[in-house]
Amino acid sequence: MNRRKLIKNAVALMPALWLKNQNLNAGFLSSSHAYTEGPFKPDWASLEQYQTPDWFRNAKFGIWAHWGAQCQPEYGDWYARGMYQEGSEQYKYHLKTYGHPSKFGFKDVIHEWKAENWNPEELIGLYKAAGAKYCVAMANHHDNFDNYNSRYQPWNSVKLGPKKDIIDGWAKAVKKNGLHFGVSVHAAHAWLFYEAAQRSDKDGAMKGIPYDGTLKTPAGKGKWWNGYDPQDLYAQNHPLSKDSFNDGIIGKQWDWGNGVTPPSKEYIENIYNRTIELIDNYEPDLVYFDDTALPFYPISDAGLHIAAHMYNTNIKKHGTLQAVITGKILNEQQRKCMVWDIERGQSNKIEPLPWQTDTCIGNWHYDKRVFENHNYKTATTVIHTLVDVVSKNGNLLLNIPVKGDGTIDSDEKEVVKGITAWMKVNSESIYGTRPYSVMGEGPAMQQAAALTDQGFNEGKGKPFTAEDIRFAQKENLLYATTLGVPQKEVLIKTLAGKPVDDVKLIGYPDTLNWKNTPGGLLISTPDKMPTDISSVFVITGVV
Repeated sequence: MNRRKLIKNAVALMPALWLKNQNLNAGFLSSSHAYTEGPFKPDWASLEQYQTPDWFRNAKFGIWAHWGAQCQPEYGDWYARGMYQEGSEQYKYHLKTYGHPSKFGFKDVIHEWKAENWNPEELIGLYKAAGAKYCVAMANHHDNFDNYNSRYQPWNSVKLGPKKDIIDGWAKAVKKNGLHFGVSVHAAHAWLFYEAAQRSDKDGAMKGIPYDGTLKTPAGKGKWWNGYDPQDLYAQNHPLSKDSFNDGIIGKQWDWGNGVTPPSKEYIENIYNRTIELIDNYEPDLVYFDDTALPFYPISDAGLHIAAHMYNTNIKKHGTLQAVITGKILNEQQRKCMVWDIERGQSNKIEPLPWQTDTCIGNWHYDKRVFENHNYKTATTVIHTLVDVVSKNGNLLLNIPVKGDGTIDSDEKEVVKGITAWMKVNSESIYGTRPYSVMGEGPAMQQAAALTDQGFNEGKGKPFTAEDIRFAQKENLLYATTLGVPQKEVLIKTLAGKPVDDVKLIGYPDTLNWKNTPGGLLISTPDKMPTDISSVFVITGVV
């Protein structure tokens, strides 16, 4: 499923007239579920007090395990929706592999998922060696299955599927390695995501036979899921939203408008309780929300309560605020309240506030076709993206897709190996840096792709070359990184006339020949460069 097409038309805020006529569920919380009191209140004005912690600003690079039951088929992103879309590649694969979705639904895919070869310490060790300073694990996806021990969601990985506390395993491995731990939360949209499970085939031998999306507890008698209510998973006790049979409409309805059947109070409170439970029990440093701003915004204040709770509990634990919450499609006020996350895309300028891009070397959920076709992003692409993002005051969160059994494939290991080799030499140019007065120079800047919707401008601009240079600074040092390996010389036009004192090449022990000309700082490069992805020059005297 192509998420770019599905989310293409998502917008930052609902139209003012629509908002005016909505019933904001401000009172949906019971007293027992109230947020933890503290300096932050559940409203945007109060959340504007937020200051991004230095650990996140200095970290720059995180790795994400976007891993859950939808990775079991190893057939790409949004499988729990695509398998119910008649005629889609995932539907065809599901028929061939598992059978018809009236008889073998996503609940049964969960039953197949065992994570039998998962070794979180081994994977986190690889990611730490590759330079990641924080690691994020998926707590739940739009499939509504919790990868942790939840009191509020019986469909969880401790009771079903792997029968393991996935989040606890990741958290322990990450913290043992001295890294910051994050979780990603996507479940608010199960209400809309699973509407396809209410359908039936329009053609063929199974025409008109309903898929399993409306099954309830009594239907499980004598089956493996006896005693479990499929509606706790599918959340389809509601009429279909407007144009629900248009598979692409979900992108336009992502922020709960354009004809969405309103989520019930009980559904909202359930997601709220599960998220608060996740924060309290696993104490993540970072929570990534796959939502427009926060869960259920703008039709409910649930997400605002979650944010206030996260910040206030974190202050009580650390004394100062060390928490990060990320959200998408933020307006100017909201960017002061949390960290702006851009999916598969990048800003084209230095942002005044820290931000993050999240991307993947393949598909979000593991897809064996990407491996079979050797179609992952290369380590070169990852490093160039990292350097570019850092020059603009951003962080890179990179997903390495995990197979259903809990391992990564040989091609992915090679990508991680390449990242590791470059970071081992050049990481000082990444960690703890801040933007220079300009982000960089070079031909790619003149043809950068516009940032639209929630991101998705990745790979649309002119490819980087060694003439593209990105800047970052730390203390009295300027790092100038070429997005390619220069041959013979480098000309940095931005530094023409600047009072340069010295120039060094990271990883090269000898003295460089350089001079400041009217056209820029001209550096002669050695015949053999230290790394084969990007070259980092350290310049003193200009900062």
